[in-house]
Amino acid sequence: MTSPFDEDLFLKGMEQRKATLGADYVDASMANADDFNRPWMEAMTAWCWGFGWGDDVIPAKTRSMMNLTMLAALGRMHEWELHCKGAISNGVTVEEIRAIIHVVGIYCGVPMALECFRSARKVLGEAGLL
Repeated sequence: MTSPFDEDLFLKGMEQRKATLGADYVDASMANADDFNRPWMEAMTAWCWGFGWGDDVIPAKTRSMMNLTMLAALGRMHEWELHCKGAISNGVTVEEIRAIIHVVGIYCGVPMALECFRSARKVLGEAGLL
């Protein structure tokens, strides 16, 4: 089977993915891939992280802030928590995370903001920031 993506884009994606989510997380995620989901993992890494995150037009910090708002709007709290950790790696401050959650509350509703605060407290506590 031929590869559905460009190898250079995949490698760029791996670099960006590791910079944001941490090498240990990414390496474990890729090591746990099997014949069933490996093509998806590789394509997602190339497309999302290589193409989507791989240019210099929007700084990684801003992309992380955008991700937190979009993931909250979608109600994807597992991914929100993961990307909250990544946002910290990309320089997003506790105050900025709080402000993001305030905007989430305005546009997505109070229950979603409460979920984000719960997840953020967990992530920020584990990071020693609360």
